[in-house]
Amino acid sequence: MQRKFLPITLLVRAHGSSISRNWPPVKGLRFTSSTTSSNSTSSFTTRTTTFFVLGSALVGGLLGFTLADRARTSLPSHSLIPTGGATKPTYGSPEDFGKAIEELKRTFPGEDIVSTDPEDVYNHGFSVNDYHPGISHSVVVYPSTTEDVVKIVKIATKYRMPITAYSGATSLEGQFRGYSSGGICIDMSQMNQILEINEADSDLVCQPGVGWVEINDTLRDKGIPLFFPIDPAPSATLGGMISNGCSGTNAVRYGTSKGEWFLNVTVVLPSGEVIKTRRRSRKSSAGFDTTKLFIGAEGTLGIITEVTIRLTPVLPTTVAVVHFPDVRKATEAVRDVMNRGVGIQCVELLDDVFMHAVNNFGQSGRTWPVKDTLFFKLQGHNDTSLRDTAKVVKEVAEKYGGFGFQLAKNDKEADDLWHDRKNAHYSGLALVPGSRPIATDVCVPVSRLPDLVYETKKDLSTLGLVAPIVGHVGDGNFHAQIMFTNDAQLAVAKEAVERMVHRAITMDGTCTGEHGVGIGKKKYLVEELGAGTVELMKMVKRTLDPLGLFNPGKVMCARFSLEPGSH
Repeated sequence: MQRKFLPITLLVRAHGSSISRNWPPVKGLRFTSSTTSSNSTSSFTTRTTTFFVLGSALVGGLLGFTLADRARTSLPSHSLIPTGGATKPTYGSPEDFGKAIEELKRTFPGEDIVSTDPEDVYNHGFSVNDYHPGISHSVVVYPSTTEDVVKIVKIATKYRMPITAYSGATSLEGQFRGYSSGGICIDMSQMNQILEINEADSDLVCQPGVGWVEINDTLRDKGIPLFFPIDPAPSATLGGMISNGCSGTNAVRYGTSKGEWFLNVTVVLPSGEVIKTRRRSRKSSAGFDTTKLFIGAEGTLGIITEVTIRLTPVLPTTVAVVHFPDVRKATEAVRDVMNRGVGIQCVELLDDVFMHAVNNFGQSGRTWPVKDTLFFKLQGHNDTSLRDTAKVVKEVAEKYGGFGFQLAKNDKEADDLWHDRKNAHYSGLALVPGSRPIATDVCVPVSRLPDLVYETKKDLSTLGLVAPIVGHVGDGNFHAQIMFTNDAQLAVAKEAVERMVHRAITMDGTCTGEHGVGIGKKKYLVEELGAGTVELMKMVKRTLDPLGLFNPGKVMCARFSLEPGSH
């Protein structure tokens, strides 16, 4: 096979290509389940915990034990797991994996569906965008339907072979790395169809391999005045966005993927069973919210094969930019602006190092002051409301020492200004040729953000490394991109990340606002959430995936130890 694969398309501008498909596409098979969900969200109270425990117990009673028995009866006798107590899963032998690959080839005889090409299996377990070591998969399979995924899962179960779903490859914490002993990678790129657009209901049904940029381009091209507002990396796809619990620059106005933007998902469970978590109605109070069970699970509980997403109206926007004497003043201004109740869709911080990077990258068309800078995307129903919001933003910014306020004169200038923000990641990478980044994020209550950003920037300035900061500061989330070129610098950078995470958790924040856990952040979960909460997560994992086949080693540890950092 000569398939060539790039881990991520380095997009200079987030212009999605048109989707090459016949319209309307052939509708896929629908699956239903008696389990639907509630869309109500509550704080983490005793009641929430109780419901979740009862939910996992119910799932355990109805699914876990019967599915585990089915799975065990189909396996070679040497690979059975003990029935008592939690233990590290036992996977098949190299001979078992070889048999699994041969069965995959017989099951999917078509060209380019099953690949063992060394470049292909390695590229699917490596990323140029993060610091985690690359680990090759044994085989990559490209399914086209839910039924294909079921067949792959059943073969993986038969031979006790780990299985990892792969989507847009934009994740930053090693979520799609291979397992050390080998395994199957399911590349969902062929499942990239928009199946239904329900304009009257403001929702859309699609497969997991379609990207959010493609969805919004399609809606615009069809003249439908709706869009999907969750906006991580431009090449991210719906399956990965759900699995990693993503968000993006629009989170200030529209929230994150853990809100109500995903109405339902169709999932292939580790048993090979197919469920649909709820129907398409905008709200439901029927039973546990099983849709959210898979949001942020990173493919450890099931493989998503279809999703229904909410859409929202497109409103007029414009962009304003203002510079500050330091990051503390900038973040204090953000806190004040957000409390004024004006129309803010996004507010982004680029520190002075990142502004230098944007100038250095050469794609801007302008030369920026090398100062800590805020990019605002303003939103309103008409030009008058946009001007009113801009006036408030300017007044507040100047109160905190802001200067050089610019408001886009037209839509083209607004688009150009915003692309300078969206290019920040690649601008940072270009600062140190031959380097790799630790791109990490934390999030705190907005009132604590000025202290967190200021203290972190002061810390990073002592490293002797290039370490720009960018953040979705309107919701307390910011990112550091620490560049390194050798192992000694990597060790220094990791220590800085440790301090940054502990600083955030101490401020009642989180080790990751939107990047997810993967293999990079799982050692912080007990510190952040507590041992009991982590054990509850592991209980759900053990119930749905008793053989430990789905994306082992991610989010939590396969052997279910409560020790932070165990693998």
